[in-house]
Amino acid sequence: MEHINWEKPYCGEGNNCFRLGTDEDGNAYIAVAGAEDAYLTDSRDALRSLIHDIKAGKADHLL
Repeated sequence: MEHINWEKPYCGEGNNCFRLGTDEDGNAYIAVAGAEDAYLTDSRDALRSLIHDIKAGKADHLL
C-alpha cells in the first residue's frame, strides 16, 4: 500500500468530514474521516476540482 500523507479532517456544516492526502508519486486521495482505508484516488487536478466544489457547498451532500 502507498504511504499516504493525510491532512487534518475537513468537516462541512453537517456531520460530513473528509480527509485529503497525497503520496510521493503525485497521486491525490480523498476519504471519509475515520475510513481512510476506503479512499478514492485520482489526479490532483481532478480531486482539487471536486474538493473546491465541496468546500463551496455545491456537493456537500455527496459525502
